[in-house]
Amino acid sequence: MTKWTPKHEAPEPLEGNVVATITGGTIVWFVLFLVQLPFYRWFDEHGHLWWLWTCLAGGALGLLGVWYVRARDAAVNGSRNGDAQSG
Repeated sequence: MTKWTPKHEAPEPLEGNVVATITGGTIVWFVLFLVQLPFYRWFDEHGHLWWLWTCLAGGALGLLGVWYVRARDAAVNGSRNGDAQSG
């Protein structure tokens, strides 16, 4: 069996506004939750109530993600500026 070797060098990772991306996704999850909320009874009667709770969980995890990427960006920017604290 031969070892696989890549034929091309891997591209550089894309750097973008991660905070805006996560915030946008979080807003989408909460909007989906709010749009489905008036149909709670229909979802319950048809066994699809998990759709509603999935959207709420997505929004809640998105809030955690926003907090995380903001802290990460602050740490990365601090280390670039030489302001990183050891600890």
